[in-house]
Amino acid sequence: MTPLPKEEVQRLAQKLDPEAYRVTQKAGTEPPFCGGLLTEKGKGIFVCVVCGLPLYRSEHKFESGTGWPSFYQEFDPDHVSRVPDHSYGMVRTEIRCARCGAHLGHVFDDGPAPTRMRHCLNSAALKFIPEGTPLPPESRPVDVEVAYFAGGCFWSVEHWFQLGPGVIDVVSGYMQGHVPNPTYEQVCTGTTGHAESVKVVFDPNRISYRRLLEAFFVIHDPTQAGGQGPDIGHQYRSGIWYANEKQKREAEAFLAEKRLDPKYQKRPIVTELEAAGPFYPAENYHQDYIERTGRMCHGRNPWQ
Repeated sequence: MTPLPKEEVQRLAQKLDPEAYRVTQKAGTEPPFCGGLLTEKGKGIFVCVVCGLPLYRSEHKFESGTGWPSFYQEFDPDHVSRVPDHSYGMVRTEIRCARCGAHLGHVFDDGPAPTRMRHCLNSAALKFIPEGTPLPPESRPVDVEVAYFAGGCFWSVEHWFQLGPGVIDVVSGYMQGHVPNPTYEQVCTGTTGHAESVKVVFDPNRISYRRLLEAFFVIHDPTQAGGQGPDIGHQYRSGIWYANEKQKREAEAFLAEKRLDPKYQKRPIVTELEAAGPFYPAENYHQDYIERTGRMCHGRNPWQ
């Protein structure tokens, strides 16, 4: 499940009533036996009140006697994330919407068969969609695609792609090498074959692959061989790693077009084009590096 950008979550949260905001955004808990969905017995789907992601089905709801809506199973395990919670001197497992991070409640191992789990929910965190009612657009599967690029130090490449309209998520990592699960230190030796790369998750209904290619050629210098700016080494090479044949055709056409541009006659394009190999996410301290530290490296804003 790809998380929503923080700005989008904030926009959606502004539409909530005070109680739903308190529960989902401030990890609040509604009083027992007061929630509007506690006694809901209709058939349908319970979705996140913030982003509309389907979370639970009515057939998995049961009467727990606790005073909060309870379910023994999620709509999809990938839709509900679990986080350790040590608040109030207790050790519990908090459950959140995996897409927007909304606080839902907690999960316990005292539920009925077949899972033996009890998902204890706040009614204020849910919205009930009766069976036969069309799901709202936000509750339907999001159409996403993935693209991979290498353009020098991934800190900057990640940063500039994250600003793109229609870009859902960007992750820094390592690709096109021959050592599984490489570390940053290993990649820096230049002996693993990997390139510092980024995984771009995007909504094709809002931004095209062609637009990402255009942005990529602004973010970095496709004519510099063996590095990018002051960062020199095979791991900093320029590359487009296509995820499917459609991307391959588009990238080939894009590169052919660019090579005819007078701009690239004296300094030819050296960008590699290869089928995407395994993507290995970089260590946590590399993710969102510029946003966290304010330290900028190479590249230009391609969205202005």
